[in-house]
Amino acid sequence: MKINLGNLSLRLVILLLSVVILQAEDFTYTFNVDNRSPYVKEPVVLTLDLSQTNHDLVMLFNFSIQKSKDYTFQRIDIQESDSYHNAKVRYFYLLYPLRSGDINITFDLIQKTTTDESIAFSIAGDRDHVAGITTIDTKIDLPPLPLKVKPLPKDTLLIGDFTLTHTIKKHNAKVHEPIPMQVSIKGTGYPPILEKLLPKEGDFTRFTEKPIVRSSLNNNDTESTVIYPIALSHTQSFTLDPIVIKAFNPKTEKSYTLNVPAQDFDIQEVESHILVDKIDSPDVLKEDWSWLRTLLSYIIVFAAGYLSALSWKWKKKQSHKEKHPLILKIQECKDEKSLLQVLIATDNKDFAPAIEQLESSLYGNGKMNFNKIKQIALEKIK
Repeated sequence: MKINLGNLSLRLVILLLSVVILQAEDFTYTFNVDNRSPYVKEPVVLTLDLSQTNHDLVMLFNFSIQKSKDYTFQRIDIQESDSYHNAKVRYFYLLYPLRSGDINITFDLIQKTTTDESIAFSIAGDRDHVAGITTIDTKIDLPPLPLKVKPLPKDTLLIGDFTLTHTIKKHNAKVHEPIPMQVSIKGTGYPPILEKLLPKEGDFTRFTEKPIVRSSLNNNDTESTVIYPIALSHTQSFTLDPIVIKAFNPKTEKSYTLNVPAQDFDIQEVESHILVDKIDSPDVLKEDWSWLRTLLSYIIVFAAGYLSALSWKWKKKQSHKEKHPLILKIQECKDEKSLLQVLIATDNKDFAPAIEQLESSLYGNGKMNFNKIKQIALEKIK
């Protein structure tokens, strides 16, 4: 296959001029937001539809929301139709505003264009020196998306629809013996992670660990279970004051509270007459280390819970990888051409070796194992 390099360069120059002049007509875009006046940390679902209108070009898109201290976001899904000359993409994002007032959501969009000749030229050389496809990248200035964010009621700590449960294994203990306690908050909304859970009042000893967080996204919010492992100890009987957490449900626009009632703990003190030694020449003292064994066992339980959480996060990450939309697209490819189109559309350098082998097989004299190339491409997905 021979490509006239001079004619190709001329076509690319003409393409560049046409992109500058016609970029507004090359594609259409449509934003959709389900709530433009949310409360602070109320979920906002944002979608963007991009549709190619200039069918003379081969077109790709790179889109993302810009990071900001005013909001947090995560992409839920992306739906693509990457057929040559008729690209269509829909992006789904879940966003949480982090402060009240007027905020602007800003975006990054890159329009990538090339020609059929450029794609052909990329594989015209030696199969061991396949050139990359030449694209013209154009930054598209999308207007910011304004949101009017409403403030939360005073002292609100949780935003969403949550329930609280608690367990206390016992209310009687010995001096310095740890009393295990666990508080679980479960529901839908902004992840219910609190810096402090126990009340400040009380001179008892507190043992706390980092909360165990389990969160997953659905189509319009976040489902979470947060577990707070705690232990208490004292030298005498004491009362744990009520735990009161003020929450707000933005869907009903009503405040509510999550509560752990006051808890009374009976600590068995050692009677003073037992400490008096009535023997002049006593045997070697034997200390009771049972409390230490209890404490160590409790720490082991905490460690087991922490490792369990790490294992759960790893499994979730693996599950997320398995559900990557690109995996399904690659698996559905039935021939070299369809797989080549999918890999080129990703604009990911990790797929360069696979693209080179596919192009060499399609347009050169190279030989390849199609299933092996698919497997190599799947392993490159992070």
